[in-house]
This record gives sequence, structure tokens and C-alpha cells, in this order.
Amino acid sequence: MDNLQTQKDEVSLKELIQKVNEWKSYLLHKKKIIGLAVLLGAVLGLTYSLLKKPLYTATLTFALEDEKTGSGLGGALGLASSFGIDLGGGGGSIFTGSNLTELFKSRSMVEQTLLSPVTIDGKVISLAEMYIQNNKWRTSWSDNPKLKKIVFLPNADRKKFTRVNDSILGVIYQNLSKSSLLVAQKDKKISIISIDVTSNNELFSLYFCQALAKQVGKFYIDTKSKKARMNMEILEHQVDSIRSELNGAITGVAIANDNTFNLNPALNVRRAPSARRQVDVQANTAILTELVKQSELAKVTLRKETPLIQVIDRPILPLPIDRFGKAKGILFGGILAGLLCVIGLTVKKILNEL
Repeated sequence: MDNLQTQKDEVSLKELIQKVNEWKSYLLHKKKIIGLAVLLGAVLGLTYSLLKKPLYTATLTFALEDEKTGSGLGGALGLASSFGIDLGGGGGSIFTGSNLTELFKSRSMVEQTLLSPVTIDGKVISLAEMYIQNNKWRTSWSDNPKLKKIVFLPNADRKKFTRVNDSILGVIYQNLSKSSLLVAQKDKKISIISIDVTSNNELFSLYFCQALAKQVGKFYIDTKSKKARMNMEILEHQVDSIRSELNGAITGVAIANDNTFNLNPALNVRRAPSARRQVDVQANTAILTELVKQSELAKVTLRKETPLIQVIDRPILPLPIDRFGKAKGILFGGILAGLLCVIGLTVKKILNEL
């Protein structure tokens, strides 16, 4: 039985070697076709490398310092809250970590950035218009009356856009978010965020990267400190109102005193307006004193709630270039074409043997 099994193994090995030699001879017989395919692939790879535009990447990194409420201020806020006073402390953490990186890639932020003004060849245009010109869309729009007159002016009112404007901005946003915009936080424990903008136009990558960081930074700061700012503005308005009332009351006291000058002491009823005005002065003085304290505390709270965005590295010209080199195109094109040719010949031979 052992000898029989050994003979079967030897036969199987011989058949395998014979099959390999058969395939080797077949492929060698087709070497001209394979060589022609490799040559054609190399030519196509070289052509692609010549037609492929280089990509420019603008990178901006920044750090966030979101100062938390200190113990001294926390005690003051707690004391104010005990009297029913809300000074706007606690801006929340709605834009932290991954939420903040998603904010950079949101359609609202990208579209507002696309409407930012830039100066190109002495003309002020929007980044959206720069993108359209760079991709030569207007050449294909020349025969379409709806698209031919579309112009994206800098700082245009987004609410007045037509359906066509919205569609074009939507396409630009999709193109940028899929392949051109990358936002990442290097480490969850480190508040350093990097923005990478890649395009085939060096200036567009530079301008868009800087404008996006500025737009999101402004929105982030306004949102984080919105509640504290609203409370501070309300308190300042109340301070101005009470101060005006106090000034009026002081003037009223002076007028009442003038009217009762050398008045007969027996006629005390004539002194009532002056006394009422004096009460108004004292009450408004006390209210104004308290409101001024609250207003100053609200200003401190606003400074605490306003995050600091510190830019670490800015994109500097010339930007890093990613080219698809000629040698890479020839090598990849030749190998890919040769591999596809071998696979095609193999499949053809198998089908013919069936």
C-alpha cells in the first residue's frame, strides 16, 4: 500500500511539472504579444504622467486653548447664580475633538469659504470663481444660457442664490470634500489640528486653506462665547439705562430744590417732589453700583469663554508638489499591461481547452 501511494505521489508531481512546463512554453510562444502589451502599457503610462497635472498641498496647523473657568471666577459665578444672575459661563463642548474636525468639512463652512475674496492678476474674485476658472468650466458653459451668466461675487448673500448657484456650489463642495480637503487631529490628547488642501493650482490650495481656517476660527469663537457675549451686552444696556435714569433723577432733585427755595417751613407738602426724587437717586445709585459689578464680571467671563486659536505652521510658497513621474508611469504602465495580457492569454487557453 505504501509503494502504491508513493507511485501516485510521483505521478502527481510529474503531472504538475509537465503542466508548468506546458504553460511556460505557451507563454514563451506568446512573448511577442506580451512584449507588445508591455510596450503599449509603458507608452500609455508615460502619456498619463505627461498629461497628469502636479498636485500642490497647502498645510496649516493650529492649536486650541479653551481656558476653563478658574476657581476664583467659579466662586464668583456661583455667588452670582445664587442671586438668580446668569453671566453666561460654560460655553459647552459642542465643538471639541472629532466634532471640530467635522466642522471644517461641513458644507456651510466650505461654501462660506468659497465666497471669500482673493486677488488674482489685480482683480478681486471669489474662491468659487477661481475654482471655476481653474477647471475651465466656463468653456463648457458657453452654450448654456443659464450657466453662462452665473458669477459668484465675493461675500455674496447666500440667501439670494438661485437653484443653479446652489447646484454649482454643491458640486464644488463634493469635489473638495472627497479628494482635496483633509482635516485631522494628530492626537486626541493634543489639541493640535492640521488642515491639508490639495489641488492642481498652487494659489488656490494656499488661499483656500488660509480662508477656511479663518472662517471656521471666527465661527468657532463666536459660537463658544455667544452666550457670555449676549449676557454682557444685556448688562451693558441695563447699565446705560439706569445711568440715564440716575442722571434724570439727579436733575429732578435739583429742579425740586430750586422750586422750594426759601419755602415757608409750614408748607412741607411742597417738599414731597424733592423727597421722591431723592429716593429715586438713592435707588438708582444702588442698582447702578450692582449692575456695574455684574457687567465687569461678565466681561471677565467673556474673556474666559473666548478660546484662543494659535496658528503654529502656515502654508508657505512654494508648496510641496506631488508629481506622477515619467519613470513611475512607464514602470507601472508596463507591469500592469503585461500582467493583464498574461491573465487574458491564460483565460483564453483555459476556455479553449474546455
